[in-house]
Amino acid sequence: MPSLEQVNIDPSWRRVLEGEFRKPYMGQLREFLRAERNAGKRIYPPGGQIFNAFNSTPFDRVKVVILGQDPYHGAGQAHGLCFSVMPGVRIPPSLQNIYKELHSDLGIPPAHHGCLQPWAEQGVLLLNATLTVEDSRAGAHQGRGWEQFTDAAIHALAEQRENLVFILWGSYAQKKGAFIDRSRHLVLTAPHPSPLSAHRGFFGTRPFSQANAWLQQHGQQPVEWALPEAAALRRVAVEV
Repeated sequence: MPSLEQVNIDPSWRRVLEGEFRKPYMGQLREFLRAERNAGKRIYPPGGQIFNAFNSTPFDRVKVVILGQDPYHGAGQAHGLCFSVMPGVRIPPSLQNIYKELHSDLGIPPAHHGCLQPWAEQGVLLLNATLTVEDSRAGAHQGRGWEQFTDAAIHALAEQRENLVFILWGSYAQKKGAFIDRSRHLVLTAPHPSPLSAHRGFFGTRPFSQANAWLQQHGQQPVEWALPEAAALRRVAVEV
């Protein structure tokens, strides 16, 4: 990971998080990633996409926050947005279940691809707790410092913004967002959409319509949750 001056991160987030980049844990994280790459390990997502969530959704444009845990650890999958994969990549099971709930909630048919970049560009911060992972080793970069960095981002949103929607799926996300003031923000919780837990209460929670209703109640434009077809997303693979 490059230094603060070299990090490709939106200026709005740079102002909010610049103090984090200067803390010792980020220096240690930078050295860890450098050592992993020097050892020949494949790290996902590619370096230019690590901060894609922050670049796609500037701090002052965030309306909805969806928290994930780890990037996908297969080649060509992760591109810096939680639950999202690049166009042309097989849709992961958790995202298939998210699409099922979206269809049930708003009548939007499941997309034929798994790229959620259009959500991010409308103000949906798709943030993983850990921003990198080693090839084929889920959770390999947990406990290395990313969690502290993403905690700082969530705290900044919760404390400096008003009337956001936080969607916390699964116990991990719910613990990470436990401090959020429910009197200032809408917090929606449900089991994780993974096939292992989705049938324990994820389906039927209607998070998308609830999020849009909240946004409209507070004078904000609702999210257009319907995704364009993959052909319209070709630029994503080039630009992200």
